[in-house]
Amino acid sequence: MSSTLNKLFFLVIIIVAALSSTVFFVDQRERVLLLHLGEIKQADFKPGIHFKIPGFEEIKRFDGRILTIDANPENYLTGRNKNLLVDSFLLWKIADTSAYYTAVGGDQRLASSRLYHIVNNGLRDAFATRTVKEVVAGDRTAMVGKILIDANESAKALGIEIVNIRIKRIDFPSNINDAVYLRMRTERLQEAKETRAQGAEEAEIIRSKADRERITIVAHAEQKSEEIRGNGDAEATDIYAQAYGKNEEFYGFYRRLAAYQNVFNGDDMLVIEPKGEFFNNFSSQE
Repeated sequence: MSSTLNKLFFLVIIIVAALSSTVFFVDQRERVLLLHLGEIKQADFKPGIHFKIPGFEEIKRFDGRILTIDANPENYLTGRNKNLLVDSFLLWKIADTSAYYTAVGGDQRLASSRLYHIVNNGLRDAFATRTVKEVVAGDRTAMVGKILIDANESAKALGIEIVNIRIKRIDFPSNINDAVYLRMRTERLQEAKETRAQGAEEAEIIRSKADRERITIVAHAEQKSEEIRGNGDAEATDIYAQAYGKNEEFYGFYRRLAAYQNVFNGDDMLVIEPKGEFFNNFSSQE
């Protein structure tokens, strides 16, 4: 009885091993290729469980996600032989698993290297037909779009689709940066000097205008004050005249007292003989 159970147990193990070597699972994040005696039999399986013939067929698995190639910055010459340092990267994925395996043997590093050269040549040709201004300030999206179309035509033979090409940064090489920055600094200083000169000129114009307006206002005010003072003096004279007409003796006495106040209003000593009409009120005689 025990020998029968052992045989049944080993039979189950053999069946499980046979099934495990027959069944394979495909994940949605990968691309799978089935080889029959080394030749491609089927590719691009749908996600799920599939079967193969053990010993005669084998499977090859590749990354089916979007991959990135981020290379070191490259030097490119523009249409006027200006050297630019360009930092870029590209996104790609497997489009045809059979062609991908045939072209590069499924080697991701080899595929990345060949893709990099395709895109690098496209960028070099695009920069060679444009000036620095067109590259930096122009329609970069249109330029990259044209490169993407041409690069995908070449990548079809590799079974690859280039999803996108991105330019991260465009800069001058380090040996040119200092000269460029110095020229930019000189231009900015010149602009600042011109702006200050224009500001000083405008300030002088405003100051001169303000001085003219001040002189005009002061002159007008002085003229007005003179008119008011003259009117006041005339009115005072008229009042004095009216008062004099009413009581000449009192008016004369009042004017004499005012004169005394003006003459004897200080600490100075006045040595004169008190004679004359001016000193009539100093006399004891009536």
